[in-house]
Amino acid sequence: MKIVSWNVNGLKAITRKGVLEKIIKENDVILLQEIRSNDIPLDLLISGLNIAAFPAKKKGYSGVMSISKLKPLSVIKGLGIEEFDAEGRVLTLEFEKFYVINTYFPRAGDGLSRLDFKLKFDNAIEMFALKLRETKSVIICGDFNAVRNKRDSSFWDENEPGLTPQERDWINNFLEKGFVDCAEKMSKIEYTWRSYRFKWKAMRIDYCLVSEELAVRVSNFQVLKVEGSDHLPIMVELSD
Repeated sequence: MKIVSWNVNGLKAITRKGVLEKIIKENDVILLQEIRSNDIPLDLLISGLNIAAFPAKKKGYSGVMSISKLKPLSVIKGLGIEEFDAEGRVLTLEFEKFYVINTYFPRAGDGLSRLDFKLKFDNAIEMFALKLRETKSVIICGDFNAVRNKRDSSFWDENEPGLTPQERDWINNFLEKGFVDCAEKMSKIEYTWRSYRFKWKAMRIDYCLVSEELAVRVSNFQVLKVEGSDHLPIMVELSD
């Protein structure tokens, strides 16, 4: 199974650019973040693919969508917490042997105005993922809006969103609870986001994490060189 995760920075824009079609053709599960739309494009609706969307209540903001060729056993929308679910940030597909969580973490905000909200979300999705893992393995992919350490950013200021000690500590502590960073496992550490305005600003903030029992099945990880968003897609491949 090939799983791609991509912050598309607008579903309508990325659909018009024609790059999503190739990604869908070559992969099995496609996890999109920041779709910023309440509408599913017609070509996707008539494609015969399994499509689940969880948009934000606010139009033109946030939202996630998951596309799969294999029909999921179930679809879970949100975390069951209104303040996060109103922003359309988590969408989970259940398959026979594992759950696939598609997530768009909040940004800590300019001046760290939403840092507390971000940290509350971190704790909520951690509890959600650990609860799911009590029944079967978990894969969690998406835009985490935070780095793990200095190697993951081209610049450094701990008062900047995504670079704070609190955000970094959460990711690393979460991994210690039995998850594996696929990029690290496959030695494919690359930046996944680059600022449109300041080209020298780049970070690795998009991740695919798997519960440790799945790590032996991770046979490939790539940052796909696809244009169309300020983020690059990431792909993880699981062997049988």
